[in-house]
Amino acid sequence: MLKEREYLETIINQIICGDAIEELKKIPNGSIDLVITSPPYFHQRDYGSEMLGIGNEKTLDEYLNNLIKVFRECQRIIKPSGSIVFNLGDKYEKGSLLLVPYRFAIKAIQETNVKLINEVTWVKLNPTPRQDPKKLVPAKEPFFIFAKSNNYYFNKECFLGPADSRRTKSKRAGENIGKKYFDQINDSNLSDEQKKLAKSELLKAISEVKSGRIDSFRMKIRGIHSMPYGGQNGGRKSHLEKDGFTIIKISGNSIKKDIIECPVETIRGNIHPAVYPEFIIQQFFKLLTKRGDMVLDPFIGSGTTAVVAKRMGRNFIGIEINQKYCLYARQRIDNLCEGSDLEFV
Repeated sequence: MLKEREYLETIINQIICGDAIEELKKIPNGSIDLVITSPPYFHQRDYGSEMLGIGNEKTLDEYLNNLIKVFRECQRIIKPSGSIVFNLGDKYEKGSLLLVPYRFAIKAIQETNVKLINEVTWVKLNPTPRQDPKKLVPAKEPFFIFAKSNNYYFNKECFLGPADSRRTKSKRAGENIGKKYFDQINDSNLSDEQKKLAKSELLKAISEVKSGRIDSFRMKIRGIHSMPYGGQNGGRKSHLEKDGFTIIKISGNSIKKDIIECPVETIRGNIHPAVYPEFIIQQFFKLLTKRGDMVLDPFIGSGTTAVVAKRMGRNFIGIEINQKYCLYARQRIDNLCEGSDLEFV
């Protein structure tokens, strides 16, 4: 164990050139806060070497089995408070989608003792055009968040904070905001007193939207709208029964959705065929790690995970089997250290 710990100290903030499984076996149990990676996709891209087994397997089953071998090691090395994030792309075969990412996620749950916390969907704002006249252009990919205990670190409030703020500020409350609710109140079977109260509370909600105190609102009126989902006893149901209406106020940053919208990035001079956006990694770091935490990418490729880690004050370990990519990733990190400001979030 001492030798493992000593070895860990030597590889912090380094790119290791080697096979993912063999190098992961050297990492001590429970020593990593986050594993985040995008393994080579099945029969999708040329990663520069035929000796790269993962992605070049003859069958999908063989590919998934190899991924699970890597995943087991990732599960072993994360802390009880840690998480594992895997991003995979899908593949058409004989005109039909194979559902590769979901087959992997199901296999990971069935064959290891992990919990699938979320599937976060990356919506690509500039997807690669496809010429097939009988298929829509694929514009999304899943990022699966796994944990091995219920004590995983999860800072939801930091996830997509700046993006949410920009969206909220860009909205403009129209002159007709709430008009349909006034009409529905008039058409409802509420008493005159209830209608007066409903209109008064509606005006207050409209004022809060226009002043920016809330992002939006929804109104439910007895006899007009359905009861709250499930019909549970609680605040909204009580308001509907007593006052004949309820207003649900929505703050701009309160709802954290499982979607990240951002464009596919290109890096000038990049030699790697598949680079995921720095923005996505940044968001997962905010959600799943703290400053000073240890993150590991067993398929680090062009080094994006390490670059974002350095910018955000996280420690990193990267593993990559292709020597060309190792050199390129190290160069990106060296250039960052020389001339870039760190972003401590």
